[in-house]
Amino acid sequence: QVQLVESGGGLVQAGNSLRLSCTASDRTFSSYAMGWFRQAPGKEREFVAHISRSAGYIYYADSVKGRFTISRDNAKNTVYLRMNSLKPEDTAVYYCAASMGYGLTNPGAYNYWGQGTQVTVSS
Repeated sequence: QVQLVESGGGLVQAGNSLRLSCTASDRTFSSYAMGWFRQAPGKEREFVAHISRSAGYIYYADSVKGRFTISRDNAKNTVYLRMNSLKPEDTAVYYCAASMGYGLTNPGAYNYWGQGTQVTVSS
């Protein structure tokens, strides 16, 4: 069982930046593809970004492309999400997830989830 713990959320003004972190309890972290998802009130959970095991393949949702950057440090069992030029519509609970398969954009393809961290962007 992999435990994922997110941190770094908060309240920021539009145009500012945040960096989210997600640290895994499992020392086999490098064997998981990782993803970030978000869920706004009253909306379904949506894909944000994906990174493969060796970071050789990275994919973003169109809504965040060019503003968000996903990265990972396998030595620290941690995946990051750098969020620049934040907009009010980025307000959501952000979740990291680990996949034993390819993961990608499908939430059902991820096996483990963190508890989420709130990001609120004021206008």
